[in-house]
Amino acid sequence: MGKLFGTNGVRGFANKDMNAELAMKLGRALGSFLKPGDAVLVGRDTRTSGPMLAAALSAGLQSTGVHVYDAGIVPTPALQYRVKTSKRFAAGAVVTASHNPPEHNGIKFIDPDGTEMRSDKEDAIEAIFFDNKFRDAEWNDIGQLLLEPGVNDAYVEAIEKKVDADAIRRRKLTVVLDTSNGAGSLTAPFLLRRLGVHVVTMNAQVDGTFPGHPSEPTPENIKDIIATVKALNADIGIVQDGDADRCVFIDEKGGFVDGNRTLALMGGYAVQKNKGGLVVTPVSSSGIVEEHVKAKGGRVEYTRVGAPIVARYMMDHQALFGGEENGGLIWPEMQHCRDASMTMAKIIELLATSGKPFSQLLGEVPTATSVKKKLECPNDRKAKALDMFAKAHAGDKVDRTDGVKVYTSEGWVLVRPSGTEPIFRVYAEAKTPEVAESLANKSLAEIKDIIAKAG
Repeated sequence: MGKLFGTNGVRGFANKDMNAELAMKLGRALGSFLKPGDAVLVGRDTRTSGPMLAAALSAGLQSTGVHVYDAGIVPTPALQYRVKTSKRFAAGAVVTASHNPPEHNGIKFIDPDGTEMRSDKEDAIEAIFFDNKFRDAEWNDIGQLLLEPGVNDAYVEAIEKKVDADAIRRRKLTVVLDTSNGAGSLTAPFLLRRLGVHVVTMNAQVDGTFPGHPSEPTPENIKDIIATVKALNADIGIVQDGDADRCVFIDEKGGFVDGNRTLALMGGYAVQKNKGGLVVTPVSSSGIVEEHVKAKGGRVEYTRVGAPIVARYMMDHQALFGGEENGGLIWPEMQHCRDASMTMAKIIELLATSGKPFSQLLGEVPTATSVKKKLECPNDRKAKALDMFAKAHAGDKVDRTDGVKVYTSEGWVLVRPSGTEPIFRVYAEAKTPEVAESLANKSLAEIKDIIAKAG
């Protein structure tokens, strides 16, 4: 049997491998996994292929006797919030490829609690898909297609209630917001206006071709907002990705804020407000997260890489906060999933309540340099090569939560096999760029030699 689901659902090139036939079959598989008469909430981001794939997915669901509620264009976390809070839905489904280029699209399934679907359920749906064991409803039991209005409004209202809106209004902040022509265009500007900030929007019209810039919010892709923040003397710049589950920030000086620093800053803020608590993050995150969280009275526990894994661990261990270094932060008081607008609102709350500039707040976070590299490795050699790498470091402090993480006197290195590609990813961190690069290159050469011997 093949493998459908990656770490973020099923993705591919629109109308090629991710086509209407695949979307309908995925709908039939999910519907056959659920019970006749169950309801599924379906939403999508702004991609031009979204209506076609959402229609095909919905038809597949209806053919099994499952009712479909159409939310239209919604941020992924907005749909997740409606699924979690409505109690009417047996599942949710989002047609999105998140930050990928506009020619890509995908489908991601959501559990009734609003989290991304558990892997054991995805495995069961895959088995139905590949074995063609679909349930076909009788003509008079075909599922209905209904509209689900108000998803975006309810999401915005909920976030407003989760932050200190009065403090934000008193601070009278100026915020430059870039929604990347994505689904956040329908929610984030309106949330900021409700919070009383002066908001200047960029790329806030929905357009699935992403004309403003590529949907991935990297420093290279968002030079316009950096210039705008400086030109307007704004307090902060914010860029959301295509489906608005992740965001990155620009300080008032126009400096791009690394995701690890945002993660550390907000983890420290959460535990300081709570007078302690647990923060959860993957082993690939920077050590500055734990350093800062401990300084603020909290503790950190590590998981395998992947936002759904972090979210589930947070639920099981009553964590206060969690997330990944890619801008996907998780706020349990709202929901257990990555949420760009909740993150945006919480950072603005911190600015308002502290009275400090963003750069000053970031200056209180420790610094380190992280380096990422990758190299090819046949899938059938990954396990053996990883064991050989671990044995080579038997005398070092090693963490095998996800791959092999080796701690040295200079920093740490993580060698981790990709779950979707025939590659190893190598992460390294140290206090200086030179040492981090040296650690990464040394481990890259070591694992390359081991892969050759594992053949």
